[in-house]
Amino acid sequence: MGLPRWIRSWPVYRQLTGSDPAGLGKAVRSPRTEALRPRVSTADKVVKSVCPYCAVGCGQNVYVRDGKVTQIEGDPDSPISRGRLCPKGSATLQLTTGPARMSTVLYRRPYAVDWEPLDLDTAMDMIADRVISARLHGWQWEDEHGARVRRTLGVASLGGATLDNEENYLIKKLFTSLGAVQIENQARI
Repeated sequence: MGLPRWIRSWPVYRQLTGSDPAGLGKAVRSPRTEALRPRVSTADKVVKSVCPYCAVGCGQNVYVRDGKVTQIEGDPDSPISRGRLCPKGSATLQLTTGPARMSTVLYRRPYAVDWEPLDLDTAMDMIADRVISARLHGWQWEDEHGARVRRTLGVASLGGATLDNEENYLIKKLFTSLGAVQIENQARI
């Protein structure tokens, strides 16, 4: 008479009676564990990339299936990050393709309590009008000592940490060309 099946299914029994006495291989694997596959195993290709958020330059592996990004993970081959990502870098997939990402312009009128959808052209015109007005209102040709400064203190920029390096570069160039001198980024602070 053999042992009951439930005893033979115990990992410690398989470890002591099988070819894996150290319990480092098949002896400790359950049928469920055997069936598990890495979530990136179905990717068609892996594209090497760099995390877009700060200036550290952590390496990322971008997994693509059927032309769509399915997963983004740290690149173990990167000499900078060695496969590690910060929480922001780990959430790159959610921030770029996640269902919670906003894809419409919302506007809240002064003193209103609710947001309303607005078309992009109207929103861009409103922003441009306000930037031009603030620049003109705060323009300085000279400082209080008579030195020529040609700047505006009516416009400032604080970039968000979820902007990538390219966006921050372009924002810096834009605001510098407008004459703004108060330009900072949250990722650098």
